[in-house]
Amino acid sequence: MLPDRPSGPAVAALAAAAPAPLLRHPSGRPWILGDRDLALGEIRHTVLGDRAAVLLGPSTATVRGLSHVLARAHAPRDVAAAARAFGGCFHLVVSMNRRTWVQGSLSSARQVFHARVGEVVVASDRPDPLVRALGATVRDELLAARLIAPWPPWPLSEASLWHGVESLPTGTALEIGPDGRGRVVRRWDPPEPHLPLPEAAALVREALCDGVRARVRGAGVVSADLSGGMDSTSLCFLAAEHADRLVTSRMEAHDPADEDRVWAERAAGMLPGEHLVFRRGTTPTWFSGLLDHVDDLEEPFAWIRTRAALRATTRQIAECGSRVHLTGHGGDELFLSKPVHLHELARRRPLAAVRHLRAHRALYRWRTGPLLRGLRENASFADWLAASADRLTTQAHTLAAAPAFTWGLGGLMPPWATRDAVEAARTTLREAAGRAVPLSPGRSQHSLIQEVRECGAAMRHTSRVTGMAWEAPYVDDRVVEAVLSLRHRDRVDLTRYKPVLSEALRGLVPAPFLGRTTKSEYSAEAYRALRRNRADLLSLFEDSRLARRGLVDLDALRRALTVPPPTALAFVPLVSTVACEVWARSIQVPAGGVRTRGGEHA
Repeated sequence: MLPDRPSGPAVAALAAAAPAPLLRHPSGRPWILGDRDLALGEIRHTVLGDRAAVLLGPSTATVRGLSHVLARAHAPRDVAAAARAFGGCFHLVVSMNRRTWVQGSLSSARQVFHARVGEVVVASDRPDPLVRALGATVRDELLAARLIAPWPPWPLSEASLWHGVESLPTGTALEIGPDGRGRVVRRWDPPEPHLPLPEAAALVREALCDGVRARVRGAGVVSADLSGGMDSTSLCFLAAEHADRLVTSRMEAHDPADEDRVWAERAAGMLPGEHLVFRRGTTPTWFSGLLDHVDDLEEPFAWIRTRAALRATTRQIAECGSRVHLTGHGGDELFLSKPVHLHELARRRPLAAVRHLRAHRALYRWRTGPLLRGLRENASFADWLAASADRLTTQAHTLAAAPAFTWGLGGLMPPWATRDAVEAARTTLREAAGRAVPLSPGRSQHSLIQEVRECGAAMRHTSRVTGMAWEAPYVDDRVVEAVLSLRHRDRVDLTRYKPVLSEALRGLVPAPFLGRTTKSEYSAEAYRALRRNRADLLSLFEDSRLARRGLVDLDALRRALTVPPPTALAFVPLVSTVACEVWARSIQVPAGGVRTRGGEHA
């Protein structure tokens, strides 16, 4: 996306390497560059004199509705405020009075990257063209932080790994002035959690139905996950109401006791369309295909363990005619009751919290001492983030024994990380603690928003990896806002499974599927995959790019790959390390090494 001003040589070179302009500013200058085939059917564009607005991505907006919004606006911010009423997930770009405004989605499923190219700021939905235009190099200290498992705390979790390229933070937009200079402006703040369950559920119902309809109507064949869980099953029933043809897909688990199969088969018997089942042993196992090269400059792929399976199954789904795939990801992040909600409930309504604390304590077998200490703890986000740096090498079982009442998981460095890698990650965390503002003043909302952002990032990454649009309606802006509006005491009720979702979809989804109270787990697949793909994993690290950068101890890593881990938890740091190694191999950038305590490069 280019600003509305004459281009200098650097921007001209960038534009020459891109497809022809998809859209132009009202002035006639190039505005949005991109692949028209990829954008077909997902553009809402309107021009009124010297102003224009465009939505890129599935939405309930019409061109007429967008025109009405643009006509009433005095500034780009007014268009952004009105666009919050649209369902779906999209980028919004506005050109007005030679000012350009661009924003993505709250979940980051539609993200915005920006960089100063020559004399002006340029934005993109992925960093690749900006990285190439700048000849950017990797920020090794942030790559070290990406080894933190299961993921680094926000804001490191979404910081750009490239020098000179930045990503938009949550709830912000990029505004570029007539002089080509850009500034990041806040456009959204989390709502106060004040709505009772029925009111919040009504908002979720409306937003979710709008989000599914925005993706399904007019799309022809639409595919959707049908794992058997409440989240994916519910989406399939919503999609069936509007899809011309629905194709559901399910990967059969290796555990014969998996309950998802039973629920998925029951749902398939009630749904129209075609139902694909990828039988056990017919799809690539976890950690397959790691030696296959895939171009992706953005960041390590969080779902690297299933990348080969995702690509294989998506190819078969595409053969059925689908170009859009719905997934239930985001449902757990939004609707599960989590311990951190109790921490805030105990401060807002202590008496109401007692009953819920007793129930959670019995369910999770919390010891009294850690429980009371966790409730008393009241660290600020900055203090917690700084303390996370000190805990990077703590034993995983120590953290797992305490209730998760804090701002986030914190995360741990893998045992094979070098001392320099650990110190680089610690330094980066401490520096971030000095300037970071939480995603919400309340830790439960902050934690939820970070998880939603992680889900959104996985969606945009999976779309690139598979070549098909993967859509997660649960993390649409309006759905997220509705869930954030729910009051705390209605969120922590253990007598109902995902009470907000079950209440929201009552009457739209058959009752038995909204009453399910179990989830399957897949640790058996992890052990099987490690046995089958151990040779490829060892080959992956033979000439390790992470080792070249001074981030991993290869001897320690090889020992971990050779000896089966004692628990499934031990696979978590392996996934983040494999993701970083595969990513580092995919980029053609010289290693600079991490900066050590002495200020030299390792």
